[in-house]
Amino acid sequence: MTLDYDIGDVSPYINWIYFFHAWGSSRMSLPEREQLQAEAEQRLQRYAGRYRTHAVFRLFKAYSEGEDIVVEGQDARNEKRETRIPCLRQQQQGSDYLCLADFINRRSETGNQTSEIGVFATTTDAGMETDFDHDPYEKMMMQLLADRLAEATAERLHEEVRRRYWGYAPDEQLSIAEMQQEHFKGIRPAVGYPSLPDTSLNFVLDELLDMKQIGIRLTESGAMKPHASVSGLMLSLPEARHFSVGKIGYDQLADYARRRGLPLELMRKFLGGNL
Repeated sequence: MTLDYDIGDVSPYINWIYFFHAWGSSRMSLPEREQLQAEAEQRLQRYAGRYRTHAVFRLFKAYSEGEDIVVEGQDARNEKRETRIPCLRQQQQGSDYLCLADFINRRSETGNQTSEIGVFATTTDAGMETDFDHDPYEKMMMQLLADRLAEATAERLHEEVRRRYWGYAPDEQLSIAEMQQEHFKGIRPAVGYPSLPDTSLNFVLDELLDMKQIGIRLTESGAMKPHASVSGLMLSLPEARHFSVGKIGYDQLADYARRRGLPLELMRKFLGGNL
């Protein structure tokens, strides 16, 4: 399923805290921050109707096997297959030793019953990143707004998925502030974030979603273009929670490379920050 949104549809979902953080406004006074947000909101109004954001989402049956999430069903080419999404487990002493696969039913425990899992990607029109090269200030402003709009689109999409498309929380009534504080049931771990740090997993998700239908292409490392793009999973289990994988050892790196089916040295490159 693909969805398109006008800027005005998703701008209320922007988390301005991250906008200010990306701007580097920690030393700005409150009036300066308010002026900066006012300038940003003026641009959102000015370009409403000119630029749009886009989302693709699919719901699959899934089960966990070890530290892999195994997705069942047809891939983006309509070929029936099982697609493995390898995950990483916390190893550091004092952690809860969590892995995202823990939040999916294990086939051995449920017989033929499986969980469901959502897979998604969101992005903005590429022009938000390329149409302002003549003005460095405007380019920076629009790039940061594009980043926030891609995240806001993921927030809006997740709300619609919970209440309508997946429908596991049809009676949810949360304010946008409550959603940004993640008071909803389930989680939305994004690729490249602490619980799913391997950006090359975008190649696996692309097999399920065909991201190019909303204008996303992948670099050799799995990074998304436009840069203002988000991809990840949606898990519905009430006990599911975010966590950071943190540092991993050589043994886990080797096992993960085996499960990814990629050379060890390549996985060392993708997970350098976790070694």
